[in-house]
Amino acid sequence: MTTAVIGKPTSRLDGRKKVTGGATYAAEFDVPGQAHAAIVRSTIARGRIASIDAESTQRAPGVIVVLTHRNAPRLAYREHHAPVDPTVGERLHVLQDDRIVQQGQPIALVVAETLEQAIHAATLVRVAYAAETGMTDIGQVTAILPTQQKTDQGSTRPSETHRGDPENALEGAEVKVDRTYVIPRENHNPIEMHATIAAWDGDRLTLWDKTQWVGNVANEIAAVFDVPAENIRVISPFVGGAFGSALRAWPHVTLAALGARAAGRPVKVMLSRREMYYGAGFRPHTVQRVALGASRDGRLSAIIHDAYQETSSYEEYAEALLNATRFLHSCPNVYTRHRIARMNVHTPTWMRAPGEASGIYALESAMDELAVALQMDPVELRLRNEPEQDEFKKLPFSSRSTRECYRVGAERFGWSRRNPEPRSMRDGRWLLGWGMATATYPMNFAPASAMARLLPDGSAEVMSAASDMGPGTWTSMTQVAADALGLPIERVSFALGDNRLPKSSPHGGSMTMASVGSAVQAACRKAREDALARGGANDLADAKHNDPANAAPVPLVWPANLI
Repeated sequence: MTTAVIGKPTSRLDGRKKVTGGATYAAEFDVPGQAHAAIVRSTIARGRIASIDAESTQRAPGVIVVLTHRNAPRLAYREHHAPVDPTVGERLHVLQDDRIVQQGQPIALVVAETLEQAIHAATLVRVAYAAETGMTDIGQVTAILPTQQKTDQGSTRPSETHRGDPENALEGAEVKVDRTYVIPRENHNPIEMHATIAAWDGDRLTLWDKTQWVGNVANEIAAVFDVPAENIRVISPFVGGAFGSALRAWPHVTLAALGARAAGRPVKVMLSRREMYYGAGFRPHTVQRVALGASRDGRLSAIIHDAYQETSSYEEYAEALLNATRFLHSCPNVYTRHRIARMNVHTPTWMRAPGEASGIYALESAMDELAVALQMDPVELRLRNEPEQDEFKKLPFSSRSTRECYRVGAERFGWSRRNPEPRSMRDGRWLLGWGMATATYPMNFAPASAMARLLPDGSAEVMSAASDMGPGTWTSMTQVAADALGLPIERVSFALGDNRLPKSSPHGGSMTMASVGSAVQAACRKAREDALARGGANDLADAKHNDPANAAPVPLVWPANLI
């Protein structure tokens, strides 16, 4: 019997807890003996600490310990490059020396009995700097360098490409546009700010952390402190929005663990709203030149997309700005180049369709400007340049429904009623603008594991070390499990957010269902098959759920590891 849970409207299983305050987020755990910490941050962007005086801070009410580069333990910072980390450079080493490489860099940690005491004591730290000229304005950067990475996302996407002769094709084009598009930095500001509680028990560490990947946090902190990753437990049942900002383990996680070890008791570190602007990553400032050449009938003859972005002085985060340009529209002559500007800022990071969103904005804006220059409908322009294959890889598309999307979208939107003249369409006193664009995003998946356990009462437990930052992992995975097991959804419970559960993929890149969902489905199908084999023709869903005599004689556990 199949319950067909998938595809039916289902109330979110975590919804009641969230709206009634029953959901516990990282900063809300109440660990016995917990102290609080405040971070003192640099007020210059580059230089060194000439002197730092924390004596009055140490004497302030409630202060337990004050850590600076002068008394903090030397940390191992073993190499650790997860797929969510930049592959070039080295992460920030906190409280390890007197060098300042970014505005807002942590330079001291104050641990106190209460949060108010920690914040007050942090204001008493006196710092003198030997300041150097820092670079914080991308418009002033003179050295825009080629990315050192071989690719910006995967081995088939190099940072610079040529197809045909784009420069000469552009020069000879009948109609051309050449524009520069600038997107300022966009900062992460989810409802839940980043927070970590750290508690040591000998050489074992527990972290309650806001994260999109519990396994990566454990591996990163293990590398920093040179302890076995299995000695670190990371708990993160609920995430109040992250959108890429919590894929990495930021310096405050290390500081929480460092403070807890120094204080000899659990320590909580929570970033303030202000600290979100330099304590976690951001979508980088980008500058993109897009030049298009076309014949008068709208056929593209040249595309030049030359883009650069900011990154920190110590790591190279390179966005996938140019991926779509290489195959989205048909063109025989294409040039793309991706460069970076090293600055005294903290490292950018993933944010909602990272790279693609910024790159496609520039490309599609240029396409719209070309449509104006051609006096052609922008939908028609794109239809005339719809490729038959991926012209970058020279491979056929497994599927591509762009033409149908254009047709259906135009029909449903009433596109034929659009007046292309600027300021010509109104709704009462409101000016209306109708536009369109084409977008694409890669299909990502990664290794993931799940475990399914059938219980004597006819219910099931399913688990994976996945995360849920809001899209509904709790509910969707329970739906997948119930469907695969042939059980009502209320008879299935799903556990996530703990690295002691079967290893999972990152909760980002729109890969959770493809990765974790596939693992959950495989584990549940195997458990169901085994139960049916043991129980003969009796279907699980027909069992009397409260009568152990009608269920499997012993609990069955089937892990599934999918690559």
